[in-house]
Amino acid sequence: MIKRATKFNWILEPSKFLTKEEAKKLLETARNRAEVVFAKRRKIPVRDYLIVDLALSTGLRVMEIAQLDCGDVFIRDGISSLLVRNGKCGKRRLVRFSDSLKEHLNEYLSWKQDIGEPTGPSDPLLLSSNTGRHLTTRAIEKVFKRTAIKAGLPAHYSIHCLRHTYACQLYKASAVSS
Repeated sequence: MIKRATKFNWILEPSKFLTKEEAKKLLETARNRAEVVFAKRRKIPVRDYLIVDLALSTGLRVMEIAQLDCGDVFIRDGISSLLVRNGKCGKRRLVRFSDSLKEHLNEYLSWKQDIGEPTGPSDPLLLSSNTGRHLTTRAIEKVFKRTAIKAGLPAHYSIHCLRHTYACQLYKASAVSS
């Protein structure tokens, strides 16, 4: 196990982030589950796939994912982004995302309309089937655990590890281009 301190005294421990192969396996597992039920109009696996993709593709905190409204998604030609209205310390910020997540979000929003879920600007992006409100952070954590188990990942991983995974991938990409 290699530990490396950075200038901020953070320790990069392999147990805190997924390898590229593990992240790929997690996303594939979520995608496969969603594809099986997509035509059957079952909600949970389709929503779970978006949660995993959002976390891996944006590095958002769990609370930030839970609080997203449909109107916080800005899909445009060129640069697309998500508005985090209430991030850490109450800060607002825009988070850009890739074309693959753009395509996924477009499909997800269309699917929500097709099944009759509200997609207005103040409607939850991730709707709880039980409450009709935003999904809770605990529910999102359970989504991750359920998907990670099906993907055969070690039990020590948490949804927060996807934030670390995103950061490590970003760091590696910037180190290569430097």
